[in-house]
Amino acid sequence: MHARSFQPPPRTLMGPGPADVHPRVLAATARPTIGHLDPAFGAMMEELKTLLRYAFRTENALTMPVSAPGSAGMETCFVNLVEPGDKVIVCINGVFGGRMRENVLRAGGEPVVVEDDWGRAVDPEKLEDALNAHPDAKLVAFVHAETSTGACSDAKTLVEIARRHGCLTIVDAVTSLGGSPLEVDAWGIDAVYSGSQKCLSCTPGLAPVSLSERALAKVTARSTPVRSWFLDLNLVLGYWQGTDGGKGKRSYHHTAPVNALYALHEALVMLAEEGIEQAWERHRTNHLALRAGLSALGLELVVPEAERLAQLNAVAVPGGIDEAAARARLLETYSLEIGAGLGALAGKVWRIGLMGWSSRPENILLCLGALGSVLRDMGHDADTGAALAAAQAALGR
Repeated sequence: MHARSFQPPPRTLMGPGPADVHPRVLAATARPTIGHLDPAFGAMMEELKTLLRYAFRTENALTMPVSAPGSAGMETCFVNLVEPGDKVIVCINGVFGGRMRENVLRAGGEPVVVEDDWGRAVDPEKLEDALNAHPDAKLVAFVHAETSTGACSDAKTLVEIARRHGCLTIVDAVTSLGGSPLEVDAWGIDAVYSGSQKCLSCTPGLAPVSLSERALAKVTARSTPVRSWFLDLNLVLGYWQGTDGGKGKRSYHHTAPVNALYALHEALVMLAEEGIEQAWERHRTNHLALRAGLSALGLELVVPEAERLAQLNAVAVPGGIDEAAARARLLETYSLEIGAGLGALAGKVWRIGLMGWSSRPENILLCLGALGSVLRDMGHDADTGAALAAAQAALGR
């Protein structure tokens, strides 16, 4: 057998994730591997938890990264908080709300679905109506930043409604953490999960989660075993918390992805250096510049302005344009990745990400220039010069 080392082609990642990884974070992964029970590694774990609390804006003791992608963060929250027979209100306005429903079913719960159109935020009035109709509901689950559509829901209001009805909340913040205002404590969120590969600009494969004391009390008071051994927080906490607030002995649970955790630590250090509010503002500023350029190309965003994410932009594909062919040409000619639509928006939109290290002025100009050139070649009347000028003017403001 003849095999060669894999050398990935250089890409600019402006799809729905992963985002570009900062060179400092990539360098962190190459540091020497040490044991996952090494005292030095344990000290780093404690720092990492503190940095995650900063990113989530929380004091929750149970704040840590799950050793698996964001989907495992989702499953961690559902499998620990949903017991057989629990009624859960699930808000669905895209792909990932649908995955929440699947998690409720697999945990033995009873989902009650609140549906909104793809590309729109969750309607608080519909949630209120559902809770009035189901006063025995135990939990409310919704996606803060729906990656499949670019819609951002009003998490603060949705959590207020749920708490008024005595429900715990599970919130998907996979695309919002580090890119959109997210106030776990101030808004009263009970369980929240995210991913390392989006606005945190880290490598894929880790899922930050945070649970409130109310949520943790439900986990520890379960009358049935958690349906996943690996994701059972009653077991995982013995490793991530140990005894005596992390100063005592940690119990072996699994071999942690040591080098990936180095990378997340470095990414969170960089977030703290920038400042969380400044990171939110950077994403918003760059979104406005991209929007200005897209408008000059004759392209429209499908999500209403008040409900749009800054870091994930769903762009309507112009009539007569083969969206898959356009994406392929961007990748082949410009080494630029943008995303396709999913579900109800498949074939109708492109998803352009401005997440983390990908959210930079030079990426915006590259994307607008490349997309304008490809569209013009495919017969769309695209003025690339006007698009670049509009974006630069917005960045100047």
